[in-house]
Amino acid sequence: MTDRYESPLSSRYASKYMLNLFSAEKRIVTWRKLWVSLAKAEHALGLPVTQEQVEELEAHLTEIDFEAAAAREKEVRHDVMAHVYAYGLVAPKAAGIIHLGATSCYVTDNADVVLYRDGLRYLRGELLKVVKNLSQFAEKYKAMPTLGYTHYQPAQLVTVGKRATLWMQDLMSDLEELDFVIDSMKFLGCRGTTGTEASFMDLFNGDTAKIDEMNRMISRDFGFAKCFSVCGQTYPRKLDSRILNVLSSIGQSCYRMANDIRLLQHDRQVEEPFEKNQIGSSAMAYKRNPMRCERICSLSRYLMADALNAPMTASTQWLERTLDDSANRRISLPEGFLCADAVLRLAQNVTDGLHVNEKIVERTVREYLPFMTTENLMMEAVKRGGNRQELHEIIRKCSMEATAKMKNGEDCDLLERLAQAPEFGMTLEEMQTLLNPSDYIGRCPEQVEAFLAEVKPALEGVGSEIAEINL
Repeated sequence: MTDRYESPLSSRYASKYMLNLFSAEKRIVTWRKLWVSLAKAEHALGLPVTQEQVEELEAHLTEIDFEAAAAREKEVRHDVMAHVYAYGLVAPKAAGIIHLGATSCYVTDNADVVLYRDGLRYLRGELLKVVKNLSQFAEKYKAMPTLGYTHYQPAQLVTVGKRATLWMQDLMSDLEELDFVIDSMKFLGCRGTTGTEASFMDLFNGDTAKIDEMNRMISRDFGFAKCFSVCGQTYPRKLDSRILNVLSSIGQSCYRMANDIRLLQHDRQVEEPFEKNQIGSSAMAYKRNPMRCERICSLSRYLMADALNAPMTASTQWLERTLDDSANRRISLPEGFLCADAVLRLAQNVTDGLHVNEKIVERTVREYLPFMTTENLMMEAVKRGGNRQELHEIIRKCSMEATAKMKNGEDCDLLERLAQAPEFGMTLEEMQTLLNPSDYIGRCPEQVEAFLAEVKPALEGVGSEIAEINL
């Protein structure tokens, strides 16, 4: 226990990778790499920056005195200049050229783009691990009949595996969106206080080719092919909207899957993993609550709500920029990444150990199967000379009567009732020959196989390690 608030996303849910990615150390090291890259480009393009100064900056990338920076920030009320000062303390020969020609957003915004890109790439792998687990589950149960539901009311049969492909399809849609966002990300570059590059027009004596080359060199250092064509002081905040939107989409998909599992666990058909010594309730020792899926839903709700921050910020930028985005973005973007990471880690854990109670599934199918055979019975009775409309009315009435008995806790006797109707001209034994669940699952196995074939290329090389999570 500590005497300071700590976000549960940090202390309980997110991965070590994501916690490191958004750590103060990672951020400031990235700032320093940007200052090094700028100095290297300026040296190569003839500005008064020496190779010795560049090498000194490179040699002290990770030597960060956070206390000195904090003390300086308290004095000057500017975080970037505080870290320029702290960097200069360990690289005194280069102190005078750090940040030459740049504005604060050169380091803050470019570093954010780098961190967000790396975070999205990491989440892509985490998402695919969930898809891989579900693909194995879908293959295993592709032909196992289960009761389908519409409006959460009993409907026609599907298969356990086919239902899993519905969850997978949502996640694959998220993958497409994620790839689009990653592939379309651009670098801010070093563009000046209002995006005009005026300071570099001075430094390079109006040589615009050198300005363009400087930005290309810096962008390449960080793995970006392009800079934004135009900008104000910051990169366009529409990028933040795209990022939080795709994180929200992941939350939506995982919520849908986890909520379905919660419903099925209520009926004891499918259950999330449950450890041998796990406690389901502090009061009711017999309980097996779907707590992992509940947590997925809980965190996903936060993630979907968090995504509202970016459009509100993007829509209120005030000409070339305003600073009212800063505090919001410091919270909403990292927390969005940590939350999406937590959701996917939980989803990996659940899908790796998802358990099907096959006997319960079979019993539920048997209970409702007589209702699903009625159309086949009607067709057979018509072949034997029956009137389709009269048969339909008999089925309707008998179904209502059988349902009433079931609601009273009794067994379904629909087929017995229909066998007593002379219009059908069929015995109970003849009707029971139609009670083969596999005859009522349509093309489910084929659909699963076709879908898994589509997904398979995306899963090549995906690891199978499963996240350890705090319960």
